[in-house]
This record gives sequence, C-alpha cells and structure tokens, in this order.
Amino acid sequence: MSQVDEAVDGLVNAILGSDVYREYKQSLEKVKAFPDLKKQIDEFRMRNFELQQSPDYAFDKMEQFQREYQSFRENPLVSEFLANELAFCRMVQDIECHLAESIEFE
Repeated sequence: MSQVDEAVDGLVNAILGSDVYREYKQSLEKVKAFPDLKKQIDEFRMRNFELQQSPDYAFDKMEQFQREYQSFRENPLVSEFLANELAFCRMVQDIECHLAESIEFE
C-alpha cells in the first residue's frame, strides 16, 4: 500500500471516529426509524438544493421556501438531523479546502 493510500485510510478512520460523524450517523438512524419523515426530509433537501442551484436563484424564493418549511424544521428530529448533517458537510468541505489549498495543481 502506498503512503498516500495509508494517509487516506487514516483520514477516513479519523472521520469515522469523529464526534461530528458519529452524531450525524446517530441522527440519521433516528430519522430512518420514521420512513415518512425521512422521505419529507429528503424532499426538503432536494428542493433546497434545487433552489440554491437554480440559475434564477432569488432571495425572495428562498425566503418563501424557509417560511413554507418553518414548522417542519421545528420538529426536534428534523432539526437535529439537519444540524448534524450540516456540521458533517462543513467538516468534509473544510478537508477538501485544506487539500486544495495545500497542493499546487494547475
């Protein structure tokens, strides 16, 4: 195994052992216990993604979306899952940014 492969394996193990990842996985398992709720969360996430990626992205559309889902997001399971998912995604983004900034690649 190459040094890079070993380092990647070490990074994967560090991620899997992190509190951020464990909390994300725990909240995911809680949500999966309620398939209808999981489906609603997935729909929310997809609509959110589509709005953010839309070429005609507008603040007022996002504001309307947030109002539409406000009571849904107040559900403790939903709120916990989305917060933990966001924390995990930010951790992965930070890792990617660190790699990109540290390697000269043109």
